[in-house]
Amino acid sequence: MQIGCHGLVWTGTYDAAGIRHAVQKSKEAGFDLIEFPLMDPFTFDVGAARAALDEFGMAATGSLGLDESTDVSSEDESAVRAGEALLERAVDVLAELGAAHLCGIIYSAMRKYMEPATPRGIANSQAVIGRIADRAAQAGIKVSVEVTNRYESNVLNTARQAREFVAGAGNGGVGVHLDTYHMNIEETDMFSPVLDTADQLSYVHIGESHRGYLGTGSVDFDSFFRALTRIGYDGPVVFESFSSAVVAPDLSRMLGIWRNLWSDSEELGAHANAFIRDKMTAMASMSHH
Repeated sequence: MQIGCHGLVWTGTYDAAGIRHAVQKSKEAGFDLIEFPLMDPFTFDVGAARAALDEFGMAATGSLGLDESTDVSSEDESAVRAGEALLERAVDVLAELGAAHLCGIIYSAMRKYMEPATPRGIANSQAVIGRIADRAAQAGIKVSVEVTNRYESNVLNTARQAREFVAGAGNGGVGVHLDTYHMNIEETDMFSPVLDTADQLSYVHIGESHRGYLGTGSVDFDSFFRALTRIGYDGPVVFESFSSAVVAPDLSRMLGIWRNLWSDSEELGAHANAFIRDKMTAMASMSHH
């Protein structure tokens, strides 16, 4: 199992210097991998990222959220085509980096919708994700759809919805991506969603209820990590937290970061790495009781 950190913990600027900084700080905090935010994979500096990963001996994954112009769950075919092209480029970037995972809100726009998803829109999304998973599989990359809250998508808000979506994508290469921050909003508990997706779960985000320091909010991490241990989960476990002290203003507005719970990335990252590893060790030891 690899323990990782989302790149936006370290910087919101992803030029060559920002990429190297994020990789270096992830390494120094004790993480095994960095999750790169690929919001615009067409401009992402692949060469700088590859050099930084090699320099610091780090693995990488990539995530993104679509916008209205690239919404593959739309009934607008031009948006669906644009979204698929963007996801194809994201796969190509990750292939060049030797990364093994593409995840995030890659099945709809990352925004609050004012209407429920339509059957046609969901079908469009499933078809695109199925094709992207095929392309990714050829490069050894796993595609996982992130279950998010009702304010960031109208397609996947619960693990059971994700289970049905993945089954309908008609591609066994598509996995489920659970995030404790979103689960804490939408699920009835932190244990059963993991069991419900045991055969599909391929990526995990660890975030506190207020997106601050782990263990200082309302997320029941003990139940969640106990569930991961129960199913023998062995995929990436990646810490995610946001502060407008680091994240670019447009993303801060999108995510509703109106108050900052931290400003010291290094302290936050080191704490998160230790927290996650301690939970995994503690829950694994319970199997001997």
